[in-house]
Amino acid sequence: MKTNIEDYILSFKEYILYELNYSPTTANTYHNVLLEYAQFLKDKDLRFKNITNKEANLYKAHLIEKGYDNKTSALHMSAARSFYNYLVEIKECIENPFNGIRNPKISKKLPNFLKDSETKNLFDNINYDNDLEVRNILIIEMLYVTGLRVSELCKIKVSELNNGVLKVVGKGNKERVIYYKACDMKLLNYYLSTTRNNILKGISSEYLFPNKFGKALTTRTIENIVKKYTEQKNIKSKVTPHTLRHTYATDLLNNGADIRSVGELLGHESLSTTQIYTHITSDRLKNVYNKAHPRAKK
Repeated sequence: MKTNIEDYILSFKEYILYELNYSPTTANTYHNVLLEYAQFLKDKDLRFKNITNKEANLYKAHLIEKGYDNKTSALHMSAARSFYNYLVEIKECIENPFNGIRNPKISKKLPNFLKDSETKNLFDNINYDNDLEVRNILIIEMLYVTGLRVSELCKIKVSELNNGVLKVVGKGNKERVIYYKACDMKLLNYYLSTTRNNILKGISSEYLFPNKFGKALTTRTIENIVKKYTEQKNIKSKVTPHTLRHTYATDLLNNGADIRSVGELLGHESLSTTQIYTHITSDRLKNVYNKAHPRAKK
């Protein structure tokens, strides 16, 4: 029988990991954050099942006093709120004391993306005799033409490639369709027929991008590949796999795609997540207005 908050926090971690399909990284983050919350309660001599709305507000003030920025404070508050939702669900608490308390406002950073000239520069002058260069360019190519998260790219299996279409399972165990027909097929076919075999040297692997032992490349490895390759191409701004995902979304919107469709392709759960890209398309909208409105034409 669970008697202390640490036991309930561990139970909550297992719940969001196995029942809600949260990623292990998110589950571990929530677990660590809630252990910090447990320490706060002990320091204040408060019992976690009897927390009032006023005491929940004290925790919010405590986070600010500790010097946490709004994003970190919001994470702590969200974890506590989710934890009490769980306690209410399993009938260990009557109500959630964190309901009605707003998280600190997080200012959304504008997504970094590549210009057309920078994107074109990435794929110029491929040396097909260099196996790692072919693989690395294809990794960057796939990130750019699909908008995949780096964690999703790592898991792709060769058997899942199907004439320009593949299915991936993203955040929240949500499946979506991805299109890769815009990929350089000459590059992809050469990689599949030659480069990949050279890297594996007889070892079997189901993954599209395996290491020499046949295991999937890690997200950290792919992040380093993107960083080093873009630096070699003299791109001044910091480029990550997420930069390529932002570029994918921006290019789709700038070329006429509607925002809801782009959100579905990216695997966003809500339209508000995708709307951060709308500022980028302002130039295109301005041109549409100038061309379409009769007075603007004059």
